[in-house]
Amino acid sequence: RYRTLGATGLRVSEVGYGGGRVRGDADPAAITHMLHHAFDLGLNYIDTAPSYGGGLSETLIGRAIEGRRHGLVIATKTKSRDPNEIPAEVEGSLKRLGVDAIDVLQFHGGYIPGDDAPAILDEGGIDAYRRLRDEGKVRYLGFSTDGPSAGAERLVASGVFDVIQVHYSLMYQSTHDMFGDTGLIPSADALGMGVVLMRCTTSGVFPRLMRRSFPTELADIDIDAFLLNYALSNALVDCALMSLASEADATWTNAVSDDVDGRMDLRALHRG
Repeated sequence: RYRTLGATGLRVSEVGYGGGRVRGDADPAAITHMLHHAFDLGLNYIDTAPSYGGGLSETLIGRAIEGRRHGLVIATKTKSRDPNEIPAEVEGSLKRLGVDAIDVLQFHGGYIPGDDAPAILDEGGIDAYRRLRDEGKVRYLGFSTDGPSAGAERLVASGVFDVIQVHYSLMYQSTHDMFGDTGLIPSADALGMGVVLMRCTTSGVFPRLMRRSFPTELADIDIDAFLLNYALSNALVDCALMSLASEADATWTNAVSDDVDGRMDLRALHRG
């Protein structure tokens, strides 16, 4: 199943691949087979960063997408905000990924403090991104953030970004408070930004908590599917990233994406 990534017009699979868990012990052949299987099932959004595995994530994704670039949406990041360093970072990503252009380039943020926004908006960071876009090396501009902060709120309000990647899940709803319809997600959506989720299955925390608390009662319940369906039930979400580790994982995420009966009316839930 597909959704439109904000005002970019890009049609993206509602479940994407997040390459953040690729480390030095990764099996290159297994990752290629897994991604090819995911592509065959329709997944087309891939997110990575130079810092993931010290560049290994980008390198292995680059091998997997060779000959299959058409129709894929490739997103990566830059750690630097310095306009003199950003071009070299992007050139490194282009080389590792084996592509001529990056579809979504994002400032890599965790918690974005208030003094980080000026480095991006006022001191040349965003200008470097725009130049790369003008050169055809980047198509759309974005940033990632773990949650709300003065810095993240200013980046959204600036109106210069096309995409936000943000933390949101059943356990972490501060980025979209349904009671007041406030937060980074509705603010970004109102400006036409695409919304991509990270950690929508709580990085395993909620499933572990529930299985330890109710080992017998939940033995036959797919808690991860419940959590992914919860995230996908938010109509403002365009894509939810999952850290796939196997072909079975890719098959599972595709099945959850197709499970429209598992979706929920979140507004009704919050009304009580």
